[in-house]
Amino acid sequence: MNGVLFASVLGLTSALVWGAGDFLGGLSSRRASVLGALLVNEASGLAVLLTCAILFQEPFPSNVQIGWSIAAGIVGVIGLGALYAGLASARASIVAPVSAVVAALLPAVYSAFTIGLPASHQQSGFLLALAAIVLVSYSNQGVGELRALGLALCAGIGFGLFFIFIHQGSAGSTFYPLVFSRGVSIPIVLGALLWRRAPLPSKPVLPLALASGVFDAGGNIFFLLATQFGRLDVATILSSLYPASTVILSRIFLHEKISRLQQLGVVLALAAIALIAL
Repeated sequence: MNGVLFASVLGLTSALVWGAGDFLGGLSSRRASVLGALLVNEASGLAVLLTCAILFQEPFPSNVQIGWSIAAGIVGVIGLGALYAGLASARASIVAPVSAVVAALLPAVYSAFTIGLPASHQQSGFLLALAAIVLVSYSNQGVGELRALGLALCAGIGFGLFFIFIHQGSAGSTFYPLVFSRGVSIPIVLGALLWRRAPLPSKPVLPLALASGVFDAGGNIFFLLATQFGRLDVATILSSLYPASTVILSRIFLHEKISRLQQLGVVLALAAIALIAL
């Protein structure tokens, strides 16, 4: 398997795992406070990442890597909080596609300026992937335009900057940069939770929040591996197809209908994957 194809597989795996995490995170944040669900998510993800770092005996990162990782943790948790708030407000028709497209575009623009444009067929794949993200995330929910759009932009910018910063901090490392990014995000969420006096998830909701953190951490791991074997923009575009996984899981477990536009989005996603992985 060549490097581009292997990186593409890792990027798609990241999308599948992240989509599952967002599905579980959306469920938990609708049944509990957003901050409470987010705190449990971050804590369970940190436990997974720290365990992996110790088991794989990964070398400790440099101070520069730690700095990038901390910056990634700050912008990442802001983005995740905005995403959860948007999903909990039942405005997923705006929040999901806009956040995913913005998150995908920022690293693509960054890569264009730092390492140059990818091959022309991959650029075509990028455009198809962005269209697929919008279509597959679309729902017939009503729109609460201004607030939902603001949350979507905040989430997308947070995720896009997270992708760039964690890539900068992960040279030669996978788990410890993510450990530091999670380590700084937990006090932020805890402080916000105490300030707002938000409750933690109840016992019936707790497993959903715990599982969402595990899947979110897994998505981060596969994304970082994808960036180490291939280009940042390729890894980001493919990882940003995570709404497709969320939609499919919603169809399977919540029996939500998949519209024709969403079906078209899945087809475009498959075409985009083929072009990007060539």
